[in-house]
Amino acid sequence: MGLIKAAVSAVGSTLHDQWKEYIKCDDLGNDILMKKVSTPNGIISKDSAIQVATGQIAVIFQNGQILDATAEEGIYTFDQSTSPSFFAGQFGEVFKEMWTRFTYGGGVAKEQAVFYINAKEIMDNKFGTPAPIPFQDWSHPIPNQMTGAMSPLRVEVKCFGKYTFKITDPSTFMSKIAGTADEYRKEDLCEQMRSEVIGSFQNVLNELGNSEHKVPVLELPSATDEIKTTMDQKVFDQPIRDRGISIVGFIVESVTLDEESNKKIDNYELSSNTHMQQGTLVGSYAEAVKDAANNPNGAANGFVGVGMMNMASGGMIGGTAQGVFQQNQAAPVAAAAGVATAQGAAPAAGGAPAAGAKFCPECGTPTNGAKFCSNCGKSLM
Repeated sequence: MGLIKAAVSAVGSTLHDQWKEYIKCDDLGNDILMKKVSTPNGIISKDSAIQVATGQIAVIFQNGQILDATAEEGIYTFDQSTSPSFFAGQFGEVFKEMWTRFTYGGGVAKEQAVFYINAKEIMDNKFGTPAPIPFQDWSHPIPNQMTGAMSPLRVEVKCFGKYTFKITDPSTFMSKIAGTADEYRKEDLCEQMRSEVIGSFQNVLNELGNSEHKVPVLELPSATDEIKTTMDQKVFDQPIRDRGISIVGFIVESVTLDEESNKKIDNYELSSNTHMQQGTLVGSYAEAVKDAANNPNGAANGFVGVGMMNMASGGMIGGTAQGVFQQNQAAPVAAAAGVATAQGAAPAAGGAPAAGAKFCPECGTPTNGAKFCSNCGKSLM
């Protein structure tokens, strides 16, 4: 019992009249995945014509058992006296397995029908994460102060997008999903598939956020190829494949961070900018100290300016520049002595400061009339 492909010339000729029934299925569109078509009495007579359109798979059943199948477009004559022909195109081996599994046992035919399966890519299937999904964002690395190692910033994201799929194993699809229903629509399946797609996508996110891929969280919409490749390689969509269906396309259209994650990134950026600004300020402060220390003629004015800079920074950078100051300590001593001499206040004998000295002879710090240096503690009396 099989299908014989009719000659192209027979379609429009008088041979058309010899067909007892003419079975066909209108285009299944994007919403119908399978549709059952039969004759008024449920019997497909010998020499009946069966038309298969582009993007359709025709599976001929009798009492729940497969007689023949084809995924090649054209018009066929049904002949119960022949063996299955399996004009199958890409599904040849699949159809042979179906026929072996459901071989007709020779009983009296009670019901015969053609089940048309949609072989096109089913488009415009939306998905969205109902709750935020954790993601390791390497575009905002956090240094470990003890080891120096970098760790990703943990954020929570909601993702929205679309996917496409195809029926790639008609036998599995019918046996596990559609059965012999008169019509099986996309809406009957997509709610379950959506949950499984989200589950697969979450596994993909775990991969893309690891130390190997390091995909920035806000660049996920542009990582379409990487998402699909990872899903295929890791077979994260196995539950979908087990129904004879394969995911073909996968697109992330938008990524939204939850409120807490937005705060984390904002604080990260603020902290990074602050550290950068402080680093620039400390560098400038250190240079100022060095310049003042190495300039005997301008030591007094230089250190006054350095002191004002430190006061403006709230004292943050004074400690940072201390090492620089200490490395150049000899220079300000000489500079201070020179300044004091120039102002007519010679050092007292034995290293004691001259009366009215305005700078410490030990470190060059302004005395401000104090009895002891506020910086090095030397007696100024």
